[in-house]
Amino acid sequence: MSTDASQDWQHWHEQRDAAVASSYGPLSLTGTYWLSDFPEGRIPAVPGEWRVEDDEVVLTAGAEDAVTVDGKPLIGSVRLGADAGPIHESRAESAGRRLVVLSREGEWAVRDFDPASEARRAFRGIEATPYDEAWVRPGVFRPYTEDRHVRVENADGKERGLGLAGELVFDLHGAEHSLQVAVEDDGTLWAVFADATSGRDSYRFRFLRPPAPAEDGTVTVDFNRALLPPCAFAPHFICPFPPPGNTLEVPVAAGERRLVEG
Repeated sequence: MSTDASQDWQHWHEQRDAAVASSYGPLSLTGTYWLSDFPEGRIPAVPGEWRVEDDEVVLTAGAEDAVTVDGKPLIGSVRLGADAGPIHESRAESAGRRLVVLSREGEWAVRDFDPASEARRAFRGIEATPYDEAWVRPGVFRPYTEDRHVRVENADGKERGLGLAGELVFDLHGAEHSLQVAVEDDGTLWAVFADATSGRDSYRFRFLRPPAPAEDGTVTVDFNRALLPPCAFAPHFICPFPPPGNTLEVPVAAGERRLVEG
């Protein structure tokens, strides 16, 4: 085993623990509130009044709501689009809670990230399998001639579209396997997958984020860095389930598996 590779993985794992446990990490999400469920504009757990108007969200607040927007107290109304940056840079905030505006397929929601969340206080770490170089596999990315979109169930029970750009092909235990993947804006790949350990020895599905492929499509597939999805940390995320064909029949005993219990 490469000592450098093992140490790099250990550093990555420690950074993941720290990121998840950070003030506005996934553990701090206490609710995702779809505004269509609150036609009067009032969300009981969230200060202010939130309404959809002309494909934007109008937030109205008074002094008693203690809401700030762009760092300034909001008395009156402001129009908000979807927040695109890090959680701590969301435009709306109240008493340390970040109120993040979300848009999915024409539906608008407000997410409440609270550093004092119960899940964040209870966090004991991520259980992960120690690094094993056998799970680092050469792969090839084979792009589709045009992007595909499939409907998949999400963690909240609703179906939504999932864009797929190609297949990632690799060898495991002497047999060829493939996963359908998306390509991120920076060229890196993203797969939602399950395997023979899912729901038993690991969470029900995981994410894999290989680097950008080389010009010839070759790419390293490192299952040591298989990730728990955000919904493993808080049930208020709307993670997509694996698309058809992305459940490996073999066990992938590598990477992040579940939250440490106790």
